Amino acid sequence: MSGGVDSSVAAALLKEQGYEVIGMMMRLWSEPGKEESNRCCTPDSMAQARRVAAILDIPFYVIDAKDVFRETVVDYFLQGYARGETPNPCLVCNRKIRWTFLLDHALALGADYMATGHYVRIKKDNSGKSELFRAVDRNKDQSYVLHVLDQEKLKHALFPVGEYPKPEIRAIAGKYGLPTASRKDSQDLCFLAGEDYRNFLQRNAAEMLKPGEIVTSDGISLGEHNGLANYTIGQRKGLGLASPVPLYVLRKNATDNSLVVGTQDELGTLELTAHDVNWTSGKAPTEPFRSDVKVRYTAKETEALVTPINGNLVQVRFDAPVRDATAGQAAVLYQGDLLLGGGLIS
Repeated sequence: MSGGVDSSVAAALLKEQGYEVIGMMMRLWSEPGKEESNRCCTPDSMAQARRVAAILDIPFYVIDAKDVFRETVVDYFLQGYARGETPNPCLVCNRKIRWTFLLDHALALGADYMATGHYVRIKKDNSGKSELFRAVDRNKDQSYVLHVLDQEKLKHALFPVGEYPKPEIRAIAGKYGLPTASRKDSQDLCFLAGEDYRNFLQRNAAEMLKPGEIVTSDGISLGEHNGLANYTIGQRKGLGLASPVPLYVLRKNATDNSLVVGTQDELGTLELTAHDVNWTSGKAPTEPFRSDVKVRYTAKETEALVTPINGNLVQVRFDAPVRDATAGQAAVLYQGDLLLGGGLIS
């Protein structure tokens, strides 16, 4: 439970279906002096979750996850930027914190399942394996961040809200008299507390914000950047360059600390490689196959040919250039609404 409407309704729906429900919330790491700011576990969020649990008449526990979250998620975030990537800490959080650390606590309590308020659907195929599908509400679908789940995790997973559109979830919360019914959704990274990530890096890893050269693809120097982590692939504004044509960030080279820029025609890629690929079925394909590929949480899917390499690597060749493919984000593979798996873009 997070103190938000989705996990509150997930608990209410499961209780209505006859499950014995226990509410669990994690206390996550926050910067020293900002302990009241982590979006996932502010005092207000915790109070809301406790109120919901009381209304539903279910037990409620808070699990201390500060240290493991700092060592696993925040360090991953900082190291990703140090490598010149644009890391997605929600992916490692789902893999190692929510669906390992928290699941282990749930199972230790004797639970059969762990449910969350994610918008995604889970079904069994004819052989009894679990399959993940995009949510009924495509605008809220969160399957992208759950591509990390394997069969062992999926057999303990429940996603009660994935079958409903968001307005109906709010209506259900209202029906139960839950105080979270009108609570706003939040999209920012929890430990940033609504702040720009650049300020967080400045305070926690200022050494990685070293100035360096801005160069063209053929090595011509155009100026100086103020730290690779301050830029994203495809960025046009804020480069501080005088140019007769608009210039965009094409690449970030951590080896020589250079920022490569170019024209819109140079932007986009037809190919990428992804590593640490998880196949939700538990079995890697052995032959190339067609797939829709999503390269960022908010990106549209693009059709592509996917070639598996040694099980945990894939090469993706798109039918048309993709602008948002960025090292550190995930390439997630779909066939229709079915989630096949995904891996981190190299």
